[in-house]
Amino acid sequence: MNNRRFARTAGWLALPCLVAAGLLAWYVTREPASPFEAAPVASVDPALVSRGEYVARLSDCVACHSLPGKAPFAGGLEMATPLGAIHATNITPDKKSGIGAYSLADFDRAVRHGVAPGGRRLYPAMPYPSYAKLSDDDVRAMYAFFMKGIAPADQPNIPSSIPWPLNMRWPIALWNGVFAPNEPYAAKTDQDALWNRGAYIVQGPGHCGSCHTPRGLAFNEKALDESGKPFLTGALLDGWYAPSLRQDPNTGLGRWSEPEIVQFLKVGRNKHAVVYGSMTEAFNNSTQFMADDDLAAIARYLKSLPGDPQRDGTPWQYQAVAANARMDVPGAHTYATRCASCHGIDGKGQPESMPPLAGATSALAKEDASAINITLNGSQRVVAAGVPDAYRMPAFREQLSDAEIAQVLSYVRGTWGNNGGAVDAAAVNKLRGHTDPASSSPIILHMR
Repeated sequence: MNNRRFARTAGWLALPCLVAAGLLAWYVTREPASPFEAAPVASVDPALVSRGEYVARLSDCVACHSLPGKAPFAGGLEMATPLGAIHATNITPDKKSGIGAYSLADFDRAVRHGVAPGGRRLYPAMPYPSYAKLSDDDVRAMYAFFMKGIAPADQPNIPSSIPWPLNMRWPIALWNGVFAPNEPYAAKTDQDALWNRGAYIVQGPGHCGSCHTPRGLAFNEKALDESGKPFLTGALLDGWYAPSLRQDPNTGLGRWSEPEIVQFLKVGRNKHAVVYGSMTEAFNNSTQFMADDDLAAIARYLKSLPGDPQRDGTPWQYQAVAANARMDVPGAHTYATRCASCHGIDGKGQPESMPPLAGATSALAKEDASAINITLNGSQRVVAAGVPDAYRMPAFREQLSDAEIAQVLSYVRGTWGNNGGAVDAAAVNKLRGHTDPASSSPIILHMR
């Protein structure tokens, strides 16, 4: 009797479990709907291809999908994750190794939903949570460019080094359901056209939050638009600290005007800073190619994002100090002999040529990774309007010890009103072992 009752109970329990398992299997293997599902194959208008090239510039697709000396968009870039390395894929129109066999609907699902043909989930290193906001028109144009605007390259994709079972991709579908939006950007009716265009670029194709928004425990961006307080408040990524893009006076853009933001994105420098670190590549292949109206829109949107005085502290004020007058302070001698010729004995740099360190975000942020990284490894070549810059930050990893770098950075971060805090030699040593000197030959993509 008891055995029959147990069997009956087990049977009733098994039924909902099987239903749940079936629903889960359906959910993780389904392909998202696409507005292009029944789109006919149409002749490609050269104007549409050109428009798609511009959208690809806005989206900085080359950043991950190209390598120096390789065919454009042929993939191969290695990206480290906590679970292992993954590699960017070939997105040329090659039918064997690339995306040449993709329909417009396939392309849409991959770009805006992170789902490749057959239901294979893409790792969210591909910024589809941002690209989800792309308009249908921009997706259609970008597809035309990738199919007709670039040459196919038969370069096989490199498998990830993430071990089984961690490399199973079906859980990504659940991650998407919680963290990834699935609707294009919707204009805010209480804002004007310029603000909305800036919001669209920043949140969507520009995917600024991928670097500048902090991540949660599930590696999700903590906010995807201005409705979330963490949005664009700064984040540590790949050994660099991407600073706040909000109106924080010390660690953000609070001291920058709209024209100064436009200038920085257009020519790579202004009186406050010069592009470096991960931003160099974004400038070299993306922001400098944006239309002036779009740069103005980005600036307008970013200037509308309030800062957090409680988090950022008292606004920075310059305090005059000459490095050669403080030679008894640890790091002062190194600064005077190694740094002052470019950045000035007074820390003010040389306007729009050599950036100031007085008031620099890297000297005010509590996170010291960017200051350490660029001192160890130098800066990548900045190429504006096809002309490489004449000056670049040299790498000091062979010239200075961990202790010397820690001392000079502590000096910089504690002088001229800077209050970022001291740098520990152990932190320098850790980045020394996990980073490499910047290349003097950056990826510069000449699409056509």
